Amino acid sequence: MHFVIMGCGRVGATLAHSLVQRGHEVAVIDQDAAAFHRLGPDFPGRRIKGVGFDRDVMKDAGVPQAYAFAAVSSGDNSNIIAARVARETFGVERVVARIYDPKRAEIFQRLGIPTVATVRWTADQTLHHLLPEGSTPDYFDPSGALVMSQIHVNSRWIGRRLTEIEGTFGCRVAFVTRLGDAMVPAADTVYQEGDELHLIARRGTLPELEHRLDTIRPED
Repeated sequence: MHFVIMGCGRVGATLAHSLVQRGHEVAVIDQDAAAFHRLGPDFPGRRIKGVGFDRDVMKDAGVPQAYAFAAVSSGDNSNIIAARVARETFGVERVVARIYDPKRAEIFQRLGIPTVATVRWTADQTLHHLLPEGSTPDYFDPSGALVMSQIHVNSRWIGRRLTEIEGTFGCRVAFVTRLGDAMVPAADTVYQEGDELHLIARRGTLPELEHRLDTIRPED
């Protein structure tokens, strides 16, 4: 498949190499020709110098035929404009824009443009490394409102149904890793010793949820 990436910074270059390694065709757009040095001399994709949201430049990069378009330059406005042009002018269904301002990211997310809010994502990742409960974030939704995280549960809950845990703590069990295999829990699934629970919750409630799951027992 053909992918187009606008922005050849560290993120753009990493994306480009990852896609090439998976066997895809890649074109990278950047206004600064010197930025292409991050791709290395052996990069097999195309390097397109120009403004990423310029229609002629986008055509040259193959955006009309692209499977997906990623706008990951250092400018919020450029990224969102390019993403909208890719979708609304050239009909690319899969687009994503890198946005540094979390408030802007939420607005564009509501408009149907998937965004990666860099500041919020980095802050969340750092926070979870610092928290004493030591949860492992698996997924942040693009708006940053929800997080799926592997969280430790007090051993006193062993033998209790997962629905009881959900009802008590106001979260959802997305899946369970049991003996190395992942499973989607049923209504009667019971928490067993060694289970790894991956829960979905609102981002702002996660620190308190982690603490409660680790300390509160059924009898409490």
